[in-house]
Amino acid sequence: MDLNKNIVLLGMMGSGKSTIGYLLSKNINLNFFDVDNFIEKETKLKIHEIFQKKGEVYFRNLEEKITLKLLKGKGKIISLGGGGFINNNIRKEVLKNHISFWLNWKNSTIINRILKSKKRPIAISSSENDLKKLINERSNIYSEAKFKINCETLTKNMIVKNIIELYEKN
Repeated sequence: MDLNKNIVLLGMMGSGKSTIGYLLSKNINLNFFDVDNFIEKETKLKIHEIFQKKGEVYFRNLEEKITLKLLKGKGKIISLGGGGFINNNIRKEVLKNHISFWLNWKNSTIINRILKSKKRPIAISSSENDLKKLINERSNIYSEAKFKINCETLTKNMIVKNIIELYEKN
């Protein structure tokens, strides 16, 4: 397997980036970095606590700095936060130097997952319509990813297998 480029997973919160990244790393023996987990370890705060205490602007600046740092080097699997790819600097870096995979799901699946979770800062005060709007806005940007994986009918292992096959062909 050519390890000249990092594998970058992107998609909405609740799309399974962390789970798939972990499984992928076990399958192909590459180091896995989850940006949100990395931020939580660095700050010793949960993402929702950062939003509450310091605000979204602070979080997005920190997310950019940490993500760009993690993207340096090669042969890694990196799971972006749900809003990471929306950032122009992160998106440009990912598209230019890495192989990106959008984990795409039906709106209803993502909305159900988000509404069940209490740890998603953007979702806590959002209605179902707000979430639909956010998904549609972000999907326009996520569609710039090199590969789109339609996950709805796939198992976790099938998603991982698809990513490996596409990565090896690239």
